[in-house]
Amino acid sequence: MTKNQIIAHLPYTKPFHFVDALSIITEDGAKGQYTFARDSDFYKGHFKNAPVTPGVILTECCAQIGLVCLGIYLMNGSDASLKGLQIGMSSSEMEFLLPVFPGETVTVASEKVYFRFNKLKCKVKMYNDRSELVCRGVLSGMLKVNANG
Repeated sequence: MTKNQIIAHLPYTKPFHFVDALSIITEDGAKGQYTFARDSDFYKGHFKNAPVTPGVILTECCAQIGLVCLGIYLMNGSDASLKGLQIGMSSSEMEFLLPVFPGETVTVASEKVYFRFNKLKCKVKMYNDRSELVCRGVLSGMLKVNANG
């Protein structure tokens, strides 16, 4: 699968789609980018007059790039076989080090810990456009292809 095909298989749409591009995808990990739109709704209330990206959104961005894109790649399916793909996060442990502001571009890099019985566990790191570590952690999720599509 190409990087664009992997992104096309993501089960998300705007405003909850946090992958702009994949730069690397291998059996061992993924790397991709996302730019947080200045007009995203969550900035209106987080925080008053000083908006920053909520940690749960940073976690989701890490999960979509570092876990879900990698999982789609590892499932190694055709377009038809991935049609009924279902994904669920099973655990997350994140540490937040720096804020991400509206309009910032981040890069997420993941490293596969294991993938077995359709459960994927990865170490993830997010960097800002100044190559500073924003957050890091460990994410796990389950991937399943629904036979009914």
